[in-house]
Amino acid sequence: MCFCMLLRIFAGVMQPLAERMRPLTLDNYIGQQHLVGPGAVLRKMLESGHVNSFILWGPPGVGKTTLASIIARKLEVPFYTLSAVTSGVKDVRDVIEKARSTRFFNQNNPILFIDEIHRFSKSQQDSLLGAVEQGVVTLIGATTENPSFEVIRPLLSRCQVYTLKPLEEKDLMQLAHYAVEHDVELSKRVFHFTETSALMRFSGGDARKLLNILELVYESAPEEGDIEITDEIVTNCLQQNPLAYDKDGEMHYDIISAFIKSIRGSDPDAAIYWLARMIEGGEDPAFIARRLVISASEDIGLANPNALLLANAAFDAVMKLGWPEGRIPLAEATVYLASSPKSNSAYMAINDAIQKVQETGNQPVPLHLRNAPTTLMKDLGYSKGYKYAHDYEGNFVLQQFLPDELKDQRFWHPQNNPAEDKLRAQMEKCWGKDRFTDK
Repeated sequence: MCFCMLLRIFAGVMQPLAERMRPLTLDNYIGQQHLVGPGAVLRKMLESGHVNSFILWGPPGVGKTTLASIIARKLEVPFYTLSAVTSGVKDVRDVIEKARSTRFFNQNNPILFIDEIHRFSKSQQDSLLGAVEQGVVTLIGATTENPSFEVIRPLLSRCQVYTLKPLEEKDLMQLAHYAVEHDVELSKRVFHFTETSALMRFSGGDARKLLNILELVYESAPEEGDIEITDEIVTNCLQQNPLAYDKDGEMHYDIISAFIKSIRGSDPDAAIYWLARMIEGGEDPAFIARRLVISASEDIGLANPNALLLANAAFDAVMKLGWPEGRIPLAEATVYLASSPKSNSAYMAINDAIQKVQETGNQPVPLHLRNAPTTLMKDLGYSKGYKYAHDYEGNFVLQQFLPDELKDQRFWHPQNNPAEDKLRAQMEKCWGKDRFTDK
C-alpha cells in the first residue's frame, strides 16, 4: 500500500470501498430483482409513495441496509437507525419519541431501521409494537436469522417479511466492474479480470466480501501499472491478510451449509468435522441447534420421526448446558441425523400444498366438514352428512376431505424407506392402492 494512501486512511478521509460504493438509488442497486426489479413488490411500494413495515431477511452483504436507506431517501422522510447489538429499550423509546414529534410534518411516517433485529430481546421487541401499530414509525428490520424463530409473533404479524438472496455471479461481476470504473481510488488503475473463480468463491454471494477482496488486491498491488485479477493473486492476498476477509460471514454461512449438506448426504464424519469448525469458530450454539431441528424435519422426516425428537432434545440440552458441555448433545444429534435414513416427503408435501393454495385461493370448505354450533348453520347444511370415523370398522370411512376443486389432488408422496412403506400400506388399506401409487 502506498504511503500517501496510508496517510489518507489514518486521517479518516478514506472510507472502506464497501461504504464508498453504497448506492443511493434503486437504479444503481445490484441484485434482488425479485424485490426491486420492474413491477416487483418493493419497487411498486416505493413508486406508490407509501411503505408498510417490513423485515428484510437474508445473509450479510446482500443489500439490506442499503435498501432501507434508499427507501428513506426516496420518500424524503426522517430515517432513524438502531443496532440491536448496542441499543436497549431506552434507545428504542427515545427514537420513537423523536419520530412522534416529527411525523406530523411529513406525509409519510418516519422510518425506523433496526439492524440485526433478531438480537433484540422480547422486551425490546415489545417496546416497538405500539409505535408500529399506531403508525408512529414505519419499521424496517434487517436480520440474518429466520424471523419465525427470532421475532415475536405480534411484531411479525405487523410486518411483511421479504427474503433477500445471495448475489449471483453475474451480479457480483457487475458490481466488480462498476467499482473499478467508478470508485474514486480504484478507477485510477486499470483492472483486468483474467480469472474470477476464486473471487466468486470467496465472495460467496456477499457484495461486501467482494468489495473487501477488490480493495485488498488493490492495496497489495505494485504502485504502478495495470492490476490483474487471477485466482492465485486473490488466494494469496486472502492468505496473507486473513483479517481483511469477513471470517464471521464465512463461518456463519459457508460452514453451516457444508454441515447441513453433510448430514443430508449421510456422512457423519464430515458432519462432525463441520460441527467442530463451528464450535472452534465461536458459533452461537442456538444457531447450530436450530439447524439440526430443521434438518431433522426437512431431510430425515418421516423416514425416522425420532430424529426430530432427538434434535429438539439436543436443542433443549444445549440451552441448559451452554459451552463446552453443549458440544456433546450437538455431536450426538449430528451423528444420529447423518446416519439416519432420509426422506423429504413431508417437506415436499407442504411446499406443494402452499403452492396450490397460492394458485387456487380460498377454496370453500365442504359443507359436511364445517362446524355447526347454531341452528341456522345446521339449516344451511353445515356438518350434514359428516361421518365420524370412530363409528366405523378400523376407525375409517370413505369421505371427501379436500375442497371440491381439489378433491383428487395429491400432495404427500411417500418415499421408499421402511417407515414410509408402513405408512403407505396403511393408506392403501384405507383408500386403495390407486390413490398412493405415483403414475
